[in-house]
Amino acid sequence: MAGALQYLESQRDAQPELADWYNALADLYQRKLWHQLTVKLEQFVALAVVQAGDVLIQLYHNFIMEFETKINLLKLAHFAGVISRQYSEKEAAISYLEGIIEKLHATKELRIEEPILYVKMQIAAFYLEKGSQKECKKLLEEGKSMLDSMTDVDPSVHASYYWISSQYHKSRQEFAEFYKSALLYLAYTSVESLSAPFRLDLAFDLSLSALLGDNIYNFGELLAHPIINILIGTKVEWLYHILQAFNSGNLVHYQELCRIHNAELSAQPAFLQNERKLLEKINILCLMEIIFSRPSEDRTIPLSIIAEQTKLTIEDVEYLLMKALSVHLIEGIIDQVESTVYVSWVQPRVLGITQIKSLHDRLDGWVQKVRTALSTVEAETPDLVGS
Repeated sequence: MAGALQYLESQRDAQPELADWYNALADLYQRKLWHQLTVKLEQFVALAVVQAGDVLIQLYHNFIMEFETKINLLKLAHFAGVISRQYSEKEAAISYLEGIIEKLHATKELRIEEPILYVKMQIAAFYLEKGSQKECKKLLEEGKSMLDSMTDVDPSVHASYYWISSQYHKSRQEFAEFYKSALLYLAYTSVESLSAPFRLDLAFDLSLSALLGDNIYNFGELLAHPIINILIGTKVEWLYHILQAFNSGNLVHYQELCRIHNAELSAQPAFLQNERKLLEKINILCLMEIIFSRPSEDRTIPLSIIAEQTKLTIEDVEYLLMKALSVHLIEGIIDQVESTVYVSWVQPRVLGITQIKSLHDRLDGWVQKVRTALSTVEAETPDLVGS
């Protein structure tokens, strides 16, 4: 205990502006108020002034080590994640974190899986930054098995797993997998807790992956999430409007946006490499919007109508329909003789405000039809209704 207190005293003298912090830490440590000390440490390590150099590394070795197994072990894992970032060499950071895992195992506590998994994900992040995708993937697979075997998992553990998973898929340009992992990360993370630059980068990456990801045809969930509004008012606001065009299947609006923002789109290699894929995707969404806009009793659609709205030939429309059928966006039958398609089912999706209004209008129409039918029955069978 004396060594820890001497360290805090030396730091208080060396950094007078942090004297109150060091005095508070010393007081709580002497009184063995471990919970209160943990809370104070959380606040302390978040200070910008201690993020530079090796301040936190020294704090760990000279102070936190004295009581690390007496505090909440998941909080210890959180501290370890922050401290590891001060190591200049990634190998040294990994070695430090592996040492933390050994200490967690040594405690023989009942719920050590959570802090161990959290620390493993920090190690996986360092491996990914080193370019060791194989090692990162191995830890992610272990993490997935651990998550599946646990119950009542802390949100920070879920968040750490899905964040590293998203970054792994991003490094491999696996757009659909990144999109799913990043959305799951946001399910366990408060947007308000993220810094403004981080939120903007994440919103941009999510939008890009939604557009380029295979078999992602539902943009409603992303557009309904607060993260996407970060794009509005920034230099990449054009991406938000492209998402809106895709969500509504508005081919004309998309082509207009491509014309207006040609310079911005040209600066994104992923857009240029997947231009045909994007056009195919918005044509499919345009098809789904055509189907959605028709009344349920009128689901036999002439191919010529689809061709007119998608600007495709009849042959290309047939290919488009086969693509939509193959990825289970719709179910139905193509009649090449009559040049029509009968659609019996459309994949449910999250609706936007415009689409909800359209559905509201159609429900109003249906209610009016029911009332008309009821009035007709009452007029033609008065005796039956009266009895």
